[in-house]
Amino acid sequence: MLEQFEANVTARGGIVHWARDAAEANRIIADIIASKGVDDIVKVKSMATQETNLNEYLADRGITAHETDLAEMIVQLADDMPSHIVVPAIHRNRSEVRGIFLDRMEDAPADLSDDPKELTAAARSHLRNKFLHASVAVSGTNMGVAETGTVSIYESEGNGRMCLTLPDTLITLMGIEKLVPRFQDVEIFSQLLPRSATGERMNPYTSMWTGVTEGDGPKEFHLVLMDNGRTKTLADPVGRQALACIRCGSCMNICPVYQHTGGHAYGSVYPGPIGSIITPQLTQGLADDDPVHTLPFASSLCGACGEVCPVKIDIPTILIHLRARSVDVKRRAVPDVWDVAMNVSAPVMSKSSLWAAASQTVKASALLGGKEGKIGALPFPASLWTGARDLPVAPSETFRQWWKRTHPEGETPLSQVAGARSGRGHADGFPADPPPPPGKPVSGSASADGEPTPAALDARSAINNPEPIVPEASASQAPAGSTSEEEL
Repeated sequence: MLEQFEANVTARGGIVHWARDAAEANRIIADIIASKGVDDIVKVKSMATQETNLNEYLADRGITAHETDLAEMIVQLADDMPSHIVVPAIHRNRSEVRGIFLDRMEDAPADLSDDPKELTAAARSHLRNKFLHASVAVSGTNMGVAETGTVSIYESEGNGRMCLTLPDTLITLMGIEKLVPRFQDVEIFSQLLPRSATGERMNPYTSMWTGVTEGDGPKEFHLVLMDNGRTKTLADPVGRQALACIRCGSCMNICPVYQHTGGHAYGSVYPGPIGSIITPQLTQGLADDDPVHTLPFASSLCGACGEVCPVKIDIPTILIHLRARSVDVKRRAVPDVWDVAMNVSAPVMSKSSLWAAASQTVKASALLGGKEGKIGALPFPASLWTGARDLPVAPSETFRQWWKRTHPEGETPLSQVAGARSGRGHADGFPADPPPPPGKPVSGSASADGEPTPAALDARSAINNPEPIVPEASASQAPAGSTSEEEL
């Protein structure tokens, strides 16, 4: 299919280049730009060029690449990194954007406010000058069509359309996995991508081009087909599913880990669940000394990412698979402190009687926690933990003890089932949680920390008897100072 795609692009006036890795892709693109004698280019938002660090590579050779996607431009002006595949500057608010524009955008109005309309107008004016003077543009692609040699860009601002039509030379960097066999297949992905990425039925701008057309668009079109670890990923019968990703970002939007840590915590061009499975495979960074080997472990394995994926990538299974691969690689290395600790604790964790005895021993930690119930410092190797965070003391009652106290026969008593039927319990036969044992409050609880005791939470009652939803106030009833515009 790749050969068919190359033949059709070439037959329609395009020039196809093949790149084994990021370094070769960057070198090819830099050589083409240098041959045009320019030191300023415009760029369409592209994950592939982020993957290769193209902007930094070009800057080292005296070439400035101007990002034209609004969010990417904000990130570039701030010397920042994207934190989301679809909305790279989601970690910035409009007040921060105003400050970035005033500090870094030479033609920003001096009286610029943080009103979204003013900010976008300033960005539009700044970028229009770049569009009109650039003779070379670089883009990525959402999809290539083998049957026709067509390449496409899906975007929502119009900057892609400007980059794809105004410059004389267009260079597109494309991963070799972003290919569909027939033009008819575009219909499916044209619906999947915007609905999964932004909730739109259709994205505002869909640009497709096939080679070079005289008198319309660029006079020269270069297509760089990049491997950069994709062939190795394809060789893994489990991990290869990751190559089906359409970069919609839906797995990030649902992921509890991403929601709490943000994209920068992953230290990867591709953050979130998809980054946790695709980055270690593209770089083959599963060795213990490679920072990306920890990415498959940055997940709670709740499975939400796999459920929302529009192309049905089984992300949880791949995460487990890559964890196993990372452990296998580590088995061949010299054991570290963590390995030794796990090997020492394995016999205790493998036998219930030893584990029960160890649980009782851990209760002695209450003596070290003091009134606050927290241990702030411990000797090595426990200092590796307490050096960065407090260690809570063990609760006064283990789960096994709680279960034995509330379920003396090892199962739910029939009396409680009968009580549920008569309105004294839950309809599913499980008793309501009993009150905590009398005495001092459990360390770490709200009451122990001096906070008001929260109301009892009864999930079953909340589901069976939900509180009515209060309708939101209409626009005419909106409180003073509210705004309907989105923050950038």
